[in-house]
Amino acid sequence: MSTLSGNNPGHNAGQASAPRRSRVAVPQIYSDLRSQIVSIALKPGAWLSEARIAEHYGVSRTPVREAFKRLAEDGFLDVVPQVGTYVARIDMQAVRDAHFVRETLECRIVELAAERIDDAQRAELVRNLRELELAQRGGDREAHFRADESMHAMLARFAGHAYAWDVIQEAKAQLDRIRHLGLTRPGRPRETVLEHRAIAERVIAGDAKGAAEAMRAHLGTVMDVLGAIAEKHADYFDDSGRPGEGLPAGHSSREAVAARDEARAGGED
Repeated sequence: MSTLSGNNPGHNAGQASAPRRSRVAVPQIYSDLRSQIVSIALKPGAWLSEARIAEHYGVSRTPVREAFKRLAEDGFLDVVPQVGTYVARIDMQAVRDAHFVRETLECRIVELAAERIDDAQRAELVRNLRELELAQRGGDREAHFRADESMHAMLARFAGHAYAWDVIQEAKAQLDRIRHLGLTRPGRPRETVLEHRAIAERVIAGDAKGAAEAMRAHLGTVMDVLGAIAEKHADYFDDSGRPGEGLPAGHSSREAVAARDEARAGGED
């Protein structure tokens, strides 16, 4: 926030910095909220307060609304007129579509990586496996997720198609919410380490077909447990009721009143 407010607190500086602060704030607010939604730090169905977020970032509500608009367009927020803004529940079809895109691209990526990998890249892959295992042993889910993502990005780079990982990341955001929920399942972090090791061993050995099979098995695990995750966290999924149909699960009547009051006062900055 200090980087947004500027160093000169004078009246003229404040007038000049406000629009700049708003321009900078939109991508920051968008990125922060998107990250929290994908990691389930902000749970599906949770109400978001424009006023509180604006206060947190030291900006007017205008950049918050713009960030909300972008997140809604991406399918992460539900904006219900005169009711409020809520974190969207997980769309099962979007998850299936993301899995299809990811499996199609990544199985081809590992084939190419296995064909093209050099000794320096083999060493890089081994280091990544160590990082993943350390995170798993330490019970650090965020570090585990980062190391997991790093390996997949690394393989795309080894294959000569680094941009393909950007395409996959854009497509798989809804799927990542499932993955974060899956990491809470006992034993899943260790399973991920073993699956990554199987992929890495085949890539390092230059076994393109085996690498693709190992990748397909790895990516398929999240779909194998999708039903169980949806059953355990039924309130997080879109077939369990929408925000506009009564209160979202876990949402108190007091919060609902606050959301409606804020929505009605939405024209004020």
